[in-house]
Amino acid sequence: MTDPKSVDSSAYERLDSEDISSNSSANPTLGDVIAVRLNRRDVLRGALAVSAISAALPLPGVSSPAAAQTATPKSSFNFTEITAGSDETHHAPEGYDADILMRWGDPVLPGAPAFDPQKQTAAAQKLQFGYNNDYIGYLPMPGAVDPSRSGLLVVNHEYTNEELMFPGLGGRQESKDANFGKMTKDLVDIEMAAHGGSVLEIRRDGGKWAVVPGSKYARRLTAETPIAISGPAAGHDRLKTSADPAGKTVLGMVNNCSGGVTPWGTWVTCEENFNGYFRGKAAGQPDEAKLKRYGAPANQYAWGKFYDRFDVAKERNEINRFGWIVEIDPFDPASVPKKRTALGRVKHEGAAGILARDGRYVVYTGDDERFDYVYKFVTEGRFDAQNRAANMDLLDRGTLYVAKYNADGTGEWLPMVHGQGPLTAANGFASQADVLIDARLAGDALGATKMDRPEDVEANPKTGKVYVILTNNTRRTDAQVDAANPRANNRFGHIIEMTPNDGDHAATGFRWDILVKAGDHTVAATGASFHPSTTKDGWFGMPDNLAVDGQGRVWIATDGNSPAKTGRGDGLWAIETEGALRGASKHFFQVPAGAEMCGPFFTPDDETLFLAVQHPGEADDEDPKAAPATFETPSTRWPDFKPDTPPRPAVVVITKKGGGKIAV
Repeated sequence: MTDPKSVDSSAYERLDSEDISSNSSANPTLGDVIAVRLNRRDVLRGALAVSAISAALPLPGVSSPAAAQTATPKSSFNFTEITAGSDETHHAPEGYDADILMRWGDPVLPGAPAFDPQKQTAAAQKLQFGYNNDYIGYLPMPGAVDPSRSGLLVVNHEYTNEELMFPGLGGRQESKDANFGKMTKDLVDIEMAAHGGSVLEIRRDGGKWAVVPGSKYARRLTAETPIAISGPAAGHDRLKTSADPAGKTVLGMVNNCSGGVTPWGTWVTCEENFNGYFRGKAAGQPDEAKLKRYGAPANQYAWGKFYDRFDVAKERNEINRFGWIVEIDPFDPASVPKKRTALGRVKHEGAAGILARDGRYVVYTGDDERFDYVYKFVTEGRFDAQNRAANMDLLDRGTLYVAKYNADGTGEWLPMVHGQGPLTAANGFASQADVLIDARLAGDALGATKMDRPEDVEANPKTGKVYVILTNNTRRTDAQVDAANPRANNRFGHIIEMTPNDGDHAATGFRWDILVKAGDHTVAATGASFHPSTTKDGWFGMPDNLAVDGQGRVWIATDGNSPAKTGRGDGLWAIETEGALRGASKHFFQVPAGAEMCGPFFTPDDETLFLAVQHPGEADDEDPKAAPATFETPSTRWPDFKPDTPPRPAVVVITKKGGGKIAV
């Protein structure tokens, strides 16, 4: 997911605070590896991937002779594909309802006032649904008669668009002119309250979902919620501050992007672009290189003007307390969330997990920046299905790994353990805490493979395969790739499929391949590689997140499509990963103008799909004719469409009219 605080003029891309390309190591990029591997493979096959796909595509309105003689394989997704495009509202396939479940400002806790965009306060926002809902997870209610009709919805609130939230600030850049001159402490306090996450009890009754008012489980977490620091880095000197000399408690979580839910019923939520919240300069700091490796401080919020802890010159260690994976028990509103330092500190996109063969829990995560790495964490302990309490601290002990992709289609998980290989005091890692706090530098030292913005990484429990979403990398050079390779100036991204050795997710080896190279596959110059049956509406660019439904089918959410350049906004696509149609994609849902598609998550029975629509109302940054988006002039006023109400990020619930499984 992205936090669009700065924009580059390159077509098709949105440059954000995570995309600073701070990796200056000499480690090979994924492009380098793919070039070697696919060049040899395609020579053996006698055709390059691009030309093969282009040759397979029929001319518009002309049937392929081969297709006429061969039965068309049947798609595993049964729905009428929607038309790609962009307008002020959302679109779902014929035969489906797409209902708004929860919007920014709707009540979460008792006493929450009605949303009033002209009279916002931090006190009200702490009781209301936060801004920019990203990850969504659904946890069935224990003891429910039907686990797919009663449960808890956990939702991340990633960041804030102050130019769309507050009147009178102007556009995105204008709102930051004169050192955030128009941002007041009151507005900053509202922003801080709009971050974090929400826990909602929801129930399906009469075919429709609704939030249960007054639920004992309802909860709001913000940028000021006390959170414990646990694991190997807890109490380390680099995590101690004037407000917390023990280094074991931090206020809040920020930029929580994607996440996951565990088999023991907890919510893991990931801090991504934490660098943007900090004010000051890296130059002159004693650990300047370490700050720069995280692109910090990025000076993208006004918080440091009013709170010293967000100014690196005044409270140097506070920034080290962000960039972690946080575990929360949604079934206990009084529980203290924990930042699990054993999983490392990077710009985490997600934390999807799966059980290894021996019962250890494995968490996959990507570091969402160009030329950064893919990680996994394997717990030391084993999951106990009969004893929830025994699982509650599993994420504090285990081994963190970083991925290296080899040219022959194999890969290695390199252990990030202090004292092993280059991770020694002589190289700047005095302890395991240093390895985890400086996980990017540790990955550099180990020789991990530089990736093209790794975002979501998730395992398919039905097939055991792991999918790595690589959103884009426009900074790849021609020297790193060739015609058979994912592209230089890779604006559309691609998806890697990994298979763990022996089908065991705890294994340290894997095999890898490319599922698709995204972009318009009807234009040979893009080098896209969807299945030829994919229609003009079915291809996607800039993949971001994925979901696996109960049948093992894969769904892709996107972020960054420019209607002015690609003819489509973001949305959700269903993609075949097995059989004759592998790589075929179908368009299922379209977000409103300016929005990003986030959070796809299914109920256990596959009859409900939850989606998060984030930052509706933004301008198309790639359209030179588009006016700046502001509170007064957004690109849409979705979902309320009232002239005095700004666009509101919201959770959408997809169900089939008359009931039944999605896309069956």
